Amino acid sequence: MICLPEQFISRMKEKLGEKFPDFLRSYELPARRAVRVNTLKLSAEEFEREAPFPLSGRVPWEKNGFYTEQEKTGAFPAHFAGLYYSQEPSAMCAAPLLDVQPGERVLDACAAPGGKTTQLAQALGGAGVLIANEYVSDRAKVLSQNVERLGVKNCAVLNADTEKIASAFPYWFDKVLVDAPCSGEGMFKKEPAAVAEWSEENVARCAARQDVILNNAAAAVRGGGKLVYSTCTFSDEENEGTTERFLRSHPDFRLLSMHRLYPHEVAGEGHFAALFERCEGERGEKRGFPLRRDKKAEGAFAAFSVDFFAEKIRTDRLTVLPDGRIFDVPEGMPDLTGFRVLRAGVEVGEWDGKLFRPAHALAMSGKSEEFAHYLPLCEEQAERYLRGETLQAEIGNGWCVVGLGKYPLGLGKAVNGTVKNHYPKGLRKVR
Repeated sequence: MICLPEQFISRMKEKLGEKFPDFLRSYELPARRAVRVNTLKLSAEEFEREAPFPLSGRVPWEKNGFYTEQEKTGAFPAHFAGLYYSQEPSAMCAAPLLDVQPGERVLDACAAPGGKTTQLAQALGGAGVLIANEYVSDRAKVLSQNVERLGVKNCAVLNADTEKIASAFPYWFDKVLVDAPCSGEGMFKKEPAAVAEWSEENVARCAARQDVILNNAAAAVRGGGKLVYSTCTFSDEENEGTTERFLRSHPDFRLLSMHRLYPHEVAGEGHFAALFERCEGERGEKRGFPLRRDKKAEGAFAAFSVDFFAEKIRTDRLTVLPDGRIFDVPEGMPDLTGFRVLRAGVEVGEWDGKLFRPAHALAMSGKSEEFAHYLPLCEEQAERYLRGETLQAEIGNGWCVVGLGKYPLGLGKAVNGTVKNHYPKGLRKVR
């Protein structure tokens, strides 16, 4: 059993009373594991049939979530193909409370590593705009990789302070999620560091920081819009306390519901979520994303597209960054000038002034039938590809997309029956 901090035990005993023994016994059990199906690529029913490991029932608060006893769910080619996201089951409860609809403007204010971001993206179904923000630079990179792996097309990933977002997007978003940094009491089984770092002083620091983040995020919610605040901790100061302080300082918001998941009551490690609605206020407007045009770069991509895609595609939403990267920016994406932007839409490739080189995201955001040259692999072949090995296959010369069956994994370049591996080195699978 985990050696829990004595002060934490005392707090929970006082809080739970006669239910405390059940809570304490939950720490004798292994952490519950789950995956959430990426419905941007396949349905939950298809995944249930095709899953590369046994599933053990549905997560009750997320229709696309499945429990599993499988360890290291991220080691399978299906994971690299973006067919699912490995996510603690309790953590799946917050995003559905927003009831996100296609076409809406959505903000995930504290988004890394991307579980809730990709959950929101699935609800949007490719229509609307999703802004995923992460303050810590290294975590923002992981967030961006997960957005790319799951093939999300309509998302911008920012690395910013929530105060800057509040200033730039007043009353702009229909739905906002704040999964705030917390003392992580619900992560004690999975992260020993959370136990080591726990203290009553840290709980107080987290609560103060959560007040600031939640206040900033609230400024971005339009009149009639929804806001969810969530944590993976149990302390009153960070949960009900933060909720009460927020309502006292924001009379234009009302509390619609509040949810607590405890590890002795549900099949999960615990979570808290509160749903608010802004009763007053307008819907802010903002100019669109300014496209930086470059005729030579756009021409190079257009020429590449003729042989790469099965049918002609739109190229009127391209923007060319100063470093040569080219993005296909979705309709409705707002002006992000002044922000550190890791991605805005789909990175289609890079232009060095002479040659165009396609990006990994171009393969991950598409479907097999959209590509003129597509190479389906079996599980064993996919393992070799993910390790960076060269493949042998009869496929037309030039750039192609390589996939696990019908699900894209990345790029290759064929020359006379040999397919050179272009899977990004930093993402490759280690034996």
